[in-house]
Amino acid sequence: MTAEAPQAAAGPSATKTPSGPPAARRPAHPSVPLRRTLARALPVTPAVVLLLLFLAGPIAYCAYIAFTDLQLTGQAEDSFVGFDNFRTAFGDEAFLNAVWLTLAFTVISALIGQNTLGLGLAMLMQRASKPLRTLTGGIVITAWVLPEVVAGFLLYAFFRREGTLNAILDWLQLPSQNWLFTLPILAVSFANVWRGTAFSMLVYSAALNEIPKEITEAAEVDGAGGWRRMWHITLPMIRRSIGTNLMLITLQTLSVFGLIWVMTRGGPGGKSQTLPLFMYEEAFQKSMIGYGTAVALLLLVVGSLFSVVYLRLLRTEV
Repeated sequence: MTAEAPQAAAGPSATKTPSGPPAARRPAHPSVPLRRTLARALPVTPAVVLLLLFLAGPIAYCAYIAFTDLQLTGQAEDSFVGFDNFRTAFGDEAFLNAVWLTLAFTVISALIGQNTLGLGLAMLMQRASKPLRTLTGGIVITAWVLPEVVAGFLLYAFFRREGTLNAILDWLQLPSQNWLFTLPILAVSFANVWRGTAFSMLVYSAALNEIPKEITEAAEVDGAGGWRRMWHITLPMIRRSIGTNLMLITLQTLSVFGLIWVMTRGGPGGKSQTLPLFMYEEAFQKSMIGYGTAVALLLLVVGSLFSVVYLRLLRTEV
């Protein structure tokens, strides 16, 4: 009993534990995380403002115009028409023809032409002598840095009826034709390959330089031929560079306008009229700004779909 007496005399105050956490463990003031977030966001604020002003703003305005019947002439003000422009587009044979020609132009000139030729040139230049690498790189890059209009005039002079290609065929006693009239989409596809291959070549040259030589040398010692080394070693190791290159050249090719306009103006009879040319004709030649903007918005959606596909492929592990 005597042992329990001091505890009873001490009362509740002797056994009470502190209800609050120690001062050292108290959470920071709510304004501290906010200040840290603002400090981290401050350096990128100018870039975000510029993107909103010059990229997101025009896109949002174009999206609004696509749902109106805005015209350049003959109309005092525009009115909201909903999805009428899009319904008109999908019911227009000229629009559907432009869609198929755009896909064909992209597949032939970008996915097959620029990508394959750029990879081939990059692999050949890995084994070529330095003078040959310098000469080849200079020729290919010169075609790339030429303005689009200048490149269009050069290729027009090459493919026209009295042009360089037919002169060579006549000298070889081979049949010639007016390539810009009979095969216009192939002619402009070749022109785009000639002009844009340098980009793919530079991307793949940088990727091939990152492959350790010990791996390829070990495969060569094991008896792997050139094709097997390329298929099982080179291509898997530059897979991400291939995906990035395909995405960039696809988006660039979808928006090609000046090259085709200079060479064929979309003709003859719409046989080389891709979506950028169709959009230009509807918006600025026929003064249907609302309809042309709707086509431009659909082209933006097509480019976004290609980007999503490529980004998903980049995330997939081999």
